[in-house]
Amino acid sequence: MAAAGEGSRRSCEALIQGGNVTLNGVVVTDLATRVGPEDVVKLGNRVLHAAASSTLVLHKPPGYLCTASDTHGRRTIFDLLPPNHQRVFHVGRLDKESEGLLILTNDGDLSLKLTHPRYKVDKEYEVVLDQTFDFEQSAKLLRGITLEEGWAKAEAVHRLARNKLKVVLRQGMKRQIRLMFHHLGYEVVKLTRTRIGPVRLENLPPGAWRVLTREEIAELVAAGKVAAAARPKPTGKPRSKPDSKSTAKPERSPTSKPPAARKGRPVGPDGPRSASGPRRAGGPRSANRPSGPGGPRGAQRRSPSSRPRKG
Repeated sequence: MAAAGEGSRRSCEALIQGGNVTLNGVVVTDLATRVGPEDVVKLGNRVLHAAASSTLVLHKPPGYLCTASDTHGRRTIFDLLPPNHQRVFHVGRLDKESEGLLILTNDGDLSLKLTHPRYKVDKEYEVVLDQTFDFEQSAKLLRGITLEEGWAKAEAVHRLARNKLKVVLRQGMKRQIRLMFHHLGYEVVKLTRTRIGPVRLENLPPGAWRVLTREEIAELVAAGKVAAAARPKPTGKPRSKPDSKSTAKPERSPTSKPPAARKGRPVGPDGPRSASGPRRAGGPRSANRPSGPGGPRGAQRRSPSSRPRKG
């Protein structure tokens, strides 16, 4: 559907899931449905035909919006294309104040490889700041900064002049570079995207566009595959952590040594707690305790009749 010019991949998915598309007369809602060359796909009552693949690079000037239409009548990047040009869609975006390289295509697979987070294709920018940049702060850009949309980081930062830098990203958060520098106390005066993967802006004038060659498209696809392959793969081995809550004790074999004795209490063959011998049932707790005025502390109490009477 995207190849037929019916919208972006996301909007086409919404049409399919909404039950608006039929394949050979049967409504389909499964996004993984395959379509062959002999199949008939309809959107409502209209038969769709895949258009020839077309991929362009455009030098977006500042002041243009990356959208197909604007309700306020502002200028969009598609106003820069001929009126009769086949329908294409922008891959990623640049905000209104920014300028530079944009890729426009009707190739859904290429769009996915350039925008999906798993592929991580490099995007290079020239950034002009409102003041001299303290280059020691570039370490913060490389480590990452927490923004409202998430964790934002740069892959590389190079100094071009005292207030001009080259920044490489692999993310695509909204106004990411402007917000990262604002977090460090700088304002971006000019932002130009100069490269996406192997494709460079070079000498393309603002507002001009050109068709990408097959070789350039193949290099773009290859860059996405290489970036995806470079990602570390999980080993599948869960980390083992000691169970600090476990109370199980290892069994002691008959030949193992008895537990260590308490201080001052030697351990004998039968494991007594006292050096005076094993505790006897009903007997005194210790035969070695000192006696008081009333006799041994461990002795049995006298009966009432045995107590001496006063006076």
